[in-house]
Amino acid sequence: MRLHTREWGTGDRIALLVHGLMSDHRTWHRVAPALVDRGYRVIGVDLRGHGASERGDYRIELFADDLVETLPTGAELALGHSIGALSLSLAVDRLRPARAVYADPAWAFDGSAQMLDPTIFAQIKTVSRRLLWSFNPRWDEADVDIEVATLADWDPATVHTLPLSERTDWTPERPVVPSLVLAADPSRLVSEGLKKELASRGFEVRTVLGAGHTLHRDDFDGFMEALDGWA
Repeated sequence: MRLHTREWGTGDRIALLVHGLMSDHRTWHRVAPALVDRGYRVIGVDLRGHGASERGDYRIELFADDLVETLPTGAELALGHSIGALSLSLAVDRLRPARAVYADPAWAFDGSAQMLDPTIFAQIKTVSRRLLWSFNPRWDEADVDIEVATLADWDPATVHTLPLSERTDWTPERPVVPSLVLAADPSRLVSEGLKKELASRGFEVRTVLGAGHTLHRDDFDGFMEALDGWA
């Protein structure tokens, strides 16, 4: 599937941005201009079932294939968040960016997250703006407005891509390209044990202190600082 994309900036130095579940390219409304200021032409996608992209079958492998179908190979930087990070990791050997960043990647769930019911995520689609902000008090007003808009454009059937079982572990055995993992603090997806394991496998691992799962919204400055040396 050819995905809907949004571009910021111009030039030959390309950065790719892949959003997480329930979101779309609009989640990067602060990150993309900051990368443009660093000299990149930025391309953000809407995963299938999100934003302006088409609907269809929902499997992680298809999310990854769509990225390969849509995005250029050989970008300087590719950055994915959550399910977007998982999708990117399954496509990175074909996209071959110079560097990859995985922000709180949904590679596997520990026991504390196993009982999550996908239908809970579907109920979020109709959550009120007021309640959404109460759940995310560190977001700015623009982020709340964007989330309301992206939820309206999101197909909740995509929740069935979530790897909610211990038997489903997509954690890469090694980084295909130089790779940075950014973890929330605390993270339900990247435990302290996983951080050590990832480091032993060759990943650089950093924590954005105090930030929740949506690192770039909870602490934009901390998120950008964590990219120092990588973007």
